[in-house]
Amino acid sequence: MWPTPIPPGPNEESVWDYPRPPRLERVPERLRVVLDGRTIAETGAGYRVLETSHPPTYYFPPGDVVAGVLGSARRAGICEWKGRAVLYDVAAGGFRAEGAAWAYPAPTPDFTAIAGYIAFYAGPMEACFVGDARVTPQPGGFYGGWITPAIVGPFKGGPGTMGW
Repeated sequence: MWPTPIPPGPNEESVWDYPRPPRLERVPERLRVVLDGRTIAETGAGYRVLETSHPPTYYFPPGDVVAGVLGSARRAGICEWKGRAVLYDVAAGGFRAEGAAWAYPAPTPDFTAIAGYIAFYAGPMEACFVGDARVTPQPGGFYGGWITPAIVGPFKGGPGTMGW
């Protein structure tokens, strides 16, 4: 059963207007990730992936992630659209989050622009920002979307949404 989309207001986007297969686009806003009181990633050259029912997933150029915060890459799952992913543990100060970031080292042709770019799960981080907006993690912990006040759902990821 498909949910009833929330109509977007002025300056809002509905995840139900996003395409399937997903689309990759540049992000005009500054992106930032904070862990243990430190900014561990910040960029003005990010990308986002937009997919029906999902809040955007944001990708950082690897050079805009602080050296030493990512652990060794380990093999992860396969996305039907982007290809095989790798996971990273993320550590800063006294905090370590296992499997809290990922990348596509050799993505499919439509996503080559984000080859090696890093995405972060917002939940394990202290804070993540799109521009000045602090994000909320996509429900459920499986997907890595970032919800800002400009995005309306309902969002895939919570209990009962896996069949969407």
